[in-house]
Amino acid sequence: MSLGDVFVENRADPYIFNGNDGWYYFTASYPMYGRDDKDGYDRIILRRSETIEGLAKAEEKCVWSVADSKTAFRFIWAPELHKIDGIWYFLFAASGSENNVWDIDCHIIKCEGNDPYNDNWVDIGKFRACEDDNFSFNGFSLDMTYFECNSKHYVAWAQNGGNSNVYLAQINPSEPWKIITEPLLLTKPEYDWERVNIPVNEGPAVMIYDGRIYLSFSASATGPEYCVGLMYADENADLLDINSWTKLPEPVLASNDLVGEYGPGHNSFVKDENGDWVIVYHSRTQKCFDGACGYSHQDPLYDPCRSAHIRKVFWNKQGMPVLNK
Repeated sequence: MSLGDVFVENRADPYIFNGNDGWYYFTASYPMYGRDDKDGYDRIILRRSETIEGLAKAEEKCVWSVADSKTAFRFIWAPELHKIDGIWYFLFAASGSENNVWDIDCHIIKCEGNDPYNDNWVDIGKFRACEDDNFSFNGFSLDMTYFECNSKHYVAWAQNGGNSNVYLAQINPSEPWKIITEPLLLTKPEYDWERVNIPVNEGPAVMIYDGRIYLSFSASATGPEYCVGLMYADENADLLDINSWTKLPEPVLASNDLVGEYGPGHNSFVKDENGDWVIVYHSRTQKCFDGACGYSHQDPLYDPCRSAHIRKVFWNKQGMPVLNK
């Protein structure tokens, strides 16, 4: 695919996972087409292919929906597929109230078999905090991701802590639906580029390469101002010590890095078939930017025009990822 080409149309918050089972898996937020759409944000979709490129045209199926749950209601956002301790899970955000879209918190479902594309999923419910933690998953949390580093297992997520901030905590992989440490405030919107229209840090994504762990996040509101920031730490450091982390003062991918795309953000990372890292992200098209899509003047929440794109990750002489080349 060429730079600027849409990978999967109208799929925001894209996530690709190499299952190490012969398949690459793709999931994303299933959109609403305007405020009056009775569907959308109501299901978890999944594609699979033997190659990343094949995901673009692979059959997409609904593997789980709010109809299957007593704890999760619309709006379902930003699902991620992970294999934790040999078991398949989906992490996602969902409302805990049938009639309150903003009652959003992190949720989890578990696959009953070894085939996430065909086997049944069961509802575990809302993510749980550890004892005496009255903050986590209590009011507005979303965009959870999972990673393993040095045999320790972590989740990172966004939550309202005055602004939308990114938090990090450890989990026990045998019970990955609850954190076992107090949450670390990892990053909050502090620079001007993180505070355009709305002060936001959200959508954490992790890549481990050459002795470092890189954590990207999305910043500002979801229009053309949306962009990707980056933090990094030594992979042998104490990741729950904020002093282990360095935050870059400028975004690493923004609208002015792109042609015919606007508002890049909410990304994931995955290694391709050659073992090279790629970034998977969503952005809006020129048509949407020009107001010709029919949705761009509505609340962005109901605008389906964020589409998935893919770019190769390059590395500079200092060993830092270059996402805007």
